[in-house]
Amino acid sequence: MVLRRPRASDAEGVARLANDRWIAENTAMIPHPYTLANAKDWIAGIRADDKQHFLAFAEIDGVQTLVGAGGLSEGEGGVLDLGYWLGAPFRGKGYATEIARALVDYAFEQIGVDRITVSCRVTNTASRRVIEKCGFQWSGCGLASSLGFKGAFPVDRFRLERWIWESLVSWGRNRSGRRIVPQMQSQMGEATL
Repeated sequence: MVLRRPRASDAEGVARLANDRWIAENTAMIPHPYTLANAKDWIAGIRADDKQHFLAFAEIDGVQTLVGAGGLSEGEGGVLDLGYWLGAPFRGKGYATEIARALVDYAFEQIGVDRITVSCRVTNTASRRVIEKCGFQWSGCGLASSLGFKGAFPVDRFRLERWIWESLVSWGRNRSGRRIVPQMQSQMGEATL
């Protein structure tokens, strides 16, 4: 899995994958339909110094293939909020967990945050499983607005504290003897798992 910053040349692939009603109805900022113009605007709107929004590529049949996106954005109280989505052909293959874990490790190791939050629609059981596999703990319920849903929907909210993440990393290292950590390449803005 490779995470890298979006480029203008990625717009067509992003539009193709993100133009999915299911994605729009389970995220806050993705409208439906999602057009090439939406993808170009999103990519153009990412600041040059932004190191928190990534596209995810997996090697499929020997080719690096765009499978989705993930990022960290400022949430309530300045705490970073995790978000991710996958294109329909790539769901159920573990890619969402890889994206989320890489971003969690990146937030704690590279950015140096003390807490990360994430929320998911209460009906999105797949996303909830990803969140729980990453060590997040349920912190409450709420409503989230969505461009694609064209309104608000109920969400479960989760948080992950640094000390819990450190314990999980230590436990994982003790069990397997090694740990896979994304290598953030500052010039390219890429992370390789």
